[in-house]
Amino acid sequence: MSVLRPLDKLPGLNTATILLVGTEDALLQQLADAMLKEDCASELKVHLAKSLPLPSSVTRPRIDLIMFVVNLHSKYSLRNVEESLHHVDATFFLGKVGFLATGAGRESHCSVHRNTVVKLAHTYRSPLLFCDLEVEGFRATMAQRLVRMLQICAGHVPGLSALNLLSLLRSSENPSLEDL
Repeated sequence: MSVLRPLDKLPGLNTATILLVGTEDALLQQLADAMLKEDCASELKVHLAKSLPLPSSVTRPRIDLIMFVVNLHSKYSLRNVEESLHHVDATFFLGKVGFLATGAGRESHCSVHRNTVVKLAHTYRSPLLFCDLEVEGFRATMAQRLVRMLQICAGHVPGLSALNLLSLLRSSENPSLEDL
């Protein structure tokens, strides 16, 4: 069993790498294409995976950000993400992991309740973003946000780090009763 660790590899010069993990190949590919179209001073690398662990025989760059994509229309998607989380080192959860829930626009068709994904993100103390990736405008906006998050996590934004980003995203959420 191979566990992903954030500092296993040396960083590439002016390179930022994101790993999108999810079962929806077509949506992930469209999101990756939208991210690569964004204007960015860094060289962006987008890797897609259906699940973790990744094959150990493949050489890959250092991963700066992992986004777990949960389709709210598929219980399999949620189960896949939950199983993949076991293959991520705990230090990745210091601002370099996020969750993206898609399909929330058509709530009547959802087989996974929003609160389930909210609890999952809260358990791992990671940011949760909602977006309907099937709508091109929303996908383009999410691509912009992910590119900005990736630049911060890769250390390409002076004065900001992944931990700063995590604390900024956490402070914008409403506190839960157990946090009060």
